[in-house]
Amino acid sequence: MVPRQVLRIGWALVLLLVALASSSVPARAVSSDLEPLVGKLSERSLSTKAQTIREIAEVGSAEAKALLETLLAGQVYYRKDDRRVVLVEEQDSAFAIRDAFSGEALGQAEKRSLKRVVINNSIRGFLRGAIARLSLRAEDPDDRLHAVESLYDELTPDTVELLKSRLVEETDDEVQDAIRVALALAALDSADPAERAAAAQRLAESMDQVVHVRLSALVREQDGDPDASVRAAAQSALREIDQNRSLYSVVETLFFGLSLGSVYVLAAIGLAITFGVMGVINMAHGELMMLGAYTTWVVQQALPDRLEQSIFFAIPAAFLVSALVGVAIERGVVRFLYGRPLETLLATFGVSLFLQQAVRSIFSPLNRAVSTPEWMSGQYVVNDALAFTYNRLYIILFASVVFAFLVVILRYTTLGLQIRAVSQDRNMARAMGIKSARIDSATFGLGAGVAGLAGVALSQLTNVGPNLGQSHIVDSFMVVVFGGVGNLWGTLVAGLTLGVSNKLLEPLTGAVLAKIIVLVFIVLFIQRRPRGLFPPRGRSAEA
Repeated sequence: MVPRQVLRIGWALVLLLVALASSSVPARAVSSDLEPLVGKLSERSLSTKAQTIREIAEVGSAEAKALLETLLAGQVYYRKDDRRVVLVEEQDSAFAIRDAFSGEALGQAEKRSLKRVVINNSIRGFLRGAIARLSLRAEDPDDRLHAVESLYDELTPDTVELLKSRLVEETDDEVQDAIRVALALAALDSADPAERAAAAQRLAESMDQVVHVRLSALVREQDGDPDASVRAAAQSALREIDQNRSLYSVVETLFFGLSLGSVYVLAAIGLAITFGVMGVINMAHGELMMLGAYTTWVVQQALPDRLEQSIFFAIPAAFLVSALVGVAIERGVVRFLYGRPLETLLATFGVSLFLQQAVRSIFSPLNRAVSTPEWMSGQYVVNDALAFTYNRLYIILFASVVFAFLVVILRYTTLGLQIRAVSQDRNMARAMGIKSARIDSATFGLGAGVAGLAGVALSQLTNVGPNLGQSHIVDSFMVVVFGGVGNLWGTLVAGLTLGVSNKLLEPLTGAVLAKIIVLVFIVLFIQRRPRGLFPPRGRSAEA
């Protein structure tokens, strides 16, 4: 029978995470005020069209803004037979058409059956201003920020006045800063050299690429600004921008190092438990991670309509699947080889080959792509020089939660107390009534389950294939040996240290040479401290 403690841990994960999978996203309704106005766009009178367009702008909805943008792009037509206003997309000799209000697909129409909604330059000017005003008054600060940044290359006098009036009303600090950058960019075209120099100094804190290009143009030897004070101010601003970019680059490298280190920790922490407590060199640990990754893919295939929530079902499922396989390995193979670490290495290596071939037979040798939920996609942009990808942020958070979860289990539960007792003195633990054989199974199952959780994280970073585990098993052993066999805190420190070191070395030496340097460092370190950063205690420690 599978140890009840492992099953309890798996079901605890289910109860903790399944509640998060029931969220839903409300649908966005289309403004009904827009429908009667859309039909009036087919009127021949330009004055009637202009009035209709003003009324559409006054609706102020996102749909109204999208319609105005389409009208400005010349993609609004009407059918000659029934004067129904449509949006068009040119396809060879015909148009694919949609209803201008509802977006309903209306099939294809020949060009001669449609007529473009004609506008003049006066209406075009009004459209540009209306679109800018609607964008700058959007409810979402991100939409307003994007609207301001889109105006950096089109800073006309009318746009500048619009931005100045908006700056007084704006409440979001980030949008205010973007407006100030836009006004400073506009001031670079001033006839007054003092005003241009002051604008260049104000732009020194901006990381936007447009700002860098404009300032670089001011300091060029040819075609640069004729005034020396303006060039000097631009050079000073560029130096400050480049220094800030270097600092942000270091921060971004550290972030990538932490995310890589978190992957190392997830991959190694289960191995640290089995290796440290049981003295088993488990070469099938990478394949247990592979099973967790495949479980994630299977769950997504089983829940095609719930991709956003599938990850919350995959986490407990991967833990249970890998834990059950781990218990089977312990009871079927490892149990007969305790005290013979080299033989456990050979036996579990054979198990790893068996698991790889089993996966190839069931799922085929081809890689499987696990879809990333929308809430894990994209990145958090601090500025043009620094951005944090959401999937790596979530992996850092996930690794922290798994680590805390294990610390709680090993320190504050009966299972953890018994694992520590067996680890420190197996014979005394038996004398106290602890069934060491059952604890061995539970420990191996726990370590295997954590490997399955690592597979869930890896599925969000790389394709899932039969060789997934082989690419991480060496790194896992390096982390365990460097941190100290069987020590969770040592595994955490070692994993993060190796991850950050790799990423700091890569820009200087390349990815391959960086790994070689780290490996040489670990070899030299182990020569000096054979028991790692945090030496183990108990029966695994040297006398």
